[in-house]
Amino acid sequence: MTVHITPLPEPIAPEAPGGGLGALSTDKGNLPLDSVDVHASITGLAAGIEVVQGFRNPFDVPLEATYVFPLPNRAAVTRLRMEAGDRVIEGRLKERGQAREDYDNAIAAGQRAAIAEEERPDVFTMRVGNILPGERVTIRLTLNQPLPYEDGGATFRFPLVVAPRYIPGDPLDDAQAGDGVQSDTDAVPDASRISPPVLLPGFPNPVRLSIGVDIDPAGLPLSEIKSALHVVAEESAEAGGKTTVRLQPGERLNRDFILRLAYAPQETAALALTPDAQGEEEGEGTFTLTVLPAGETRPQPRDVVLILDRSGSMHGWKMVAARRAAARIIDTLTADDRFAVLAFDNTIERPRDLGTGLVAGTDRNRFRAVEHLAAMDARGGTEMLSPLTEAAALLADSTADRVLVLITDGQVGNEDQILAHLVPRLQGVRVHTVGIDRAVNAGFLRRLAADGQGRCELVESEDRLDEAMDNIHHRIGSPIATNLSLHPEGLEIVPDTVAPRRLGALFPGVPLVISGRFRGAPSAGAAAAAVVVRGDESWEQRAAGVAAEDRANAAVWARAHLRDLEDQYAVDGGEELERRIVATSLKFGVLCRFTSFVAVDTRVVTEGGTSHKVVQPVEMPQGWGDAPVDAARPMMATQQMGYDTFSVKSVRGRSRAAMPPPGGGYGMAPRPAPAPPSAPPPPAAPSAPSAQSGPPPAAPSGPPPSTPTGPPSPPRPGPRPASRPPLQPDADELDVPDFLRGDSASAESAESAEPESYKILPAPGIETAAETLAQVRRELGQEFQRLTQFAAGDTLQARAQKLRDLLDKLEPMVMRLERVGADAALVAPLRGLVTELQAVRSGEGGEPPNLERLWGQTTQVLADFVGAGGQSQRGSKRAFWKRGS
Repeated sequence: MTVHITPLPEPIAPEAPGGGLGALSTDKGNLPLDSVDVHASITGLAAGIEVVQGFRNPFDVPLEATYVFPLPNRAAVTRLRMEAGDRVIEGRLKERGQAREDYDNAIAAGQRAAIAEEERPDVFTMRVGNILPGERVTIRLTLNQPLPYEDGGATFRFPLVVAPRYIPGDPLDDAQAGDGVQSDTDAVPDASRISPPVLLPGFPNPVRLSIGVDIDPAGLPLSEIKSALHVVAEESAEAGGKTTVRLQPGERLNRDFILRLAYAPQETAALALTPDAQGEEEGEGTFTLTVLPAGETRPQPRDVVLILDRSGSMHGWKMVAARRAAARIIDTLTADDRFAVLAFDNTIERPRDLGTGLVAGTDRNRFRAVEHLAAMDARGGTEMLSPLTEAAALLADSTADRVLVLITDGQVGNEDQILAHLVPRLQGVRVHTVGIDRAVNAGFLRRLAADGQGRCELVESEDRLDEAMDNIHHRIGSPIATNLSLHPEGLEIVPDTVAPRRLGALFPGVPLVISGRFRGAPSAGAAAAAVVVRGDESWEQRAAGVAAEDRANAAVWARAHLRDLEDQYAVDGGEELERRIVATSLKFGVLCRFTSFVAVDTRVVTEGGTSHKVVQPVEMPQGWGDAPVDAARPMMATQQMGYDTFSVKSVRGRSRAAMPPPGGGYGMAPRPAPAPPSAPPPPAAPSAPSAQSGPPPAAPSGPPPSTPTGPPSPPRPGPRPASRPPLQPDADELDVPDFLRGDSASAESAESAEPESYKILPAPGIETAAETLAQVRRELGQEFQRLTQFAAGDTLQARAQKLRDLLDKLEPMVMRLERVGADAALVAPLRGLVTELQAVRSGEGGEPPNLERLWGQTTQVLADFVGAGGQSQRGSKRAFWKRGS
């Protein structure tokens, strides 16, 4: 049993000094993760990074902590080390299923263990088990990454938080792959592994963050260092030209850490040859080719499709920046160009009077498009696949220079599904992505741009937008050269090892960086080797070989090559490709999605068995606090219906939120007392159209309604609600344990209690009665399955707990049905069941309830309501992220 936020047994003070909405404190301390230290050493255009995560157990029982965290998407993770007291254990890289088996066996045997797994190119999971009470365990990760260099500057970007992501698709029926707050779906089979619970705003800083960056220009003329989103202190060494940048104390893990280094270009081409270390493959090594092209773009007619994300997560400054970026791109078009603008959330909208196809870039048409953008605001869900597919179709038969531009924060979970569907349709189309966010999904946007042979530009603030748009203006134009190919001289390039797999196109100010494996280094030295890059229009450039000793080059190449193979696997699949990915990962010691680092202490420290499990909640990304909820899948804190809503999830067919068990928990707002059944629901705040089952609602005519952009409503004053009376079995059958009353937390109750649930109620008039009825039928069908599965072996305590959980879910469902005017004959039995369960919970009537009768009545009402259409049967998708679990 895993709890996302676990209450401590001691009394909790709801109004701790320095606290805020949802701030809770105890004398035992804070969450398991208490520190994150990042130290980077930048040399020229490469960085070596050590990430240190400190976990402390504030409980009086052994703890297993789970932390979902980001790393730079181009970084190669090459080492894991676990430290606990006088014990230091080096991690070993293994096939993912084997690593999980080793970890689970160690935890069951009472040994300390840690495992690091990759979920996405920039999302990872760390599990640390059998942390003793009061003990601190330190995990050290070693990374190597290249720094992207464009337009005279390099960027060091270190992400610090995994932002909530939109999860499309229908829930799968089998066990969840992870412990997150979103359900696995047929579109995102590992959604529960990339959706950690999120702290409410106002919770005191739970994690001490430290970042230090040592910068050695390595002979390059470094003229300026800028921190984009953080205040930093800068120290310069007396000699050597080295600089150290340190983050000011007290910052939170709620946005990317970004340093921009202004370098002047020195060379137009370079080829670094790094032979393998002695004892490895003789005569082989890794090459890194860098070409900074000279020349100008060749103007020619273009067909441009501009796709703008207007979903709920784009609220606030991101929507303003996205509109400005789109308008700037439209202004670059000429009458010789054709274009289309697609704005999407759950539906796709186009500027009025511009039709559904490509139109000429005349003054009138461009004005219509910009006018449409000016009236646009954020709303709804991030259904990204449909507009990308439509854009590819619009460009399919074009004979002009074809360009697709996507402006978004990239916060989706179905990256693999999008790439698998889209890449075969992108032949001959250049895809440029513009990522706008302070915690952007850079991994996905760079993958999409690379597959589309375009560029990715990241914008973290409005201040950065103008500079970024100048760069994008050059990318939208025709490239200097396309159809690139490599021609080695004096050495052999190992087939199918070049990364990136698609060489892309050459743009002004953007170096082409290619790496791969070579064999047959010339005996006369590296200078005898060279690589010539050729493109169309007779363009070519030659780079002479230079010997290099940096062993990180092999790891950086392996990471890029593995990323290409993983993207190929997402499109094509296949066991042979899987075996190749695993073999490459293990050979070069670089973590990937098919392998894991696992560290197991040989010392037995506990009796084994089941540990107390906590999933570390993460920060809400900066700037998201006042964003509206995604209508289709709410994933962020907001004020709606007069109470705090949060992180709704459907787990094994039951909707629930990332909320604490009765009595509250770390950083989470206590659940308010339920309204009496006869009271009408309070009016809902305006929200986006719902994406419940059935066809999407038609787009409203005219400009969309404005979304409030002010700060969220302040928390309501008042004492914390008292815990609710429980459902209880007959008094003569058994004694009711304390955990059913919500009074205390024994070890047994911690393992059996489920988090509270909320349902976010959409605004009146958004859903139709048929859509709502179908959605509630599905949800209650899954709830019925949960109630009755293995019910024969349930104790009366377990059934009481199940009924109590059911009431939390059933109340808002009935309110939804009543509000949209669903058939009263269908709703009446559900309302009667809610009323009876509420009466039992409140202790009305005096007599102890007959639990068996109540159980039978509940299951019968649900079975009658669900009928034949209640429970959908979908096939489960077993994938590599579930193996060994």
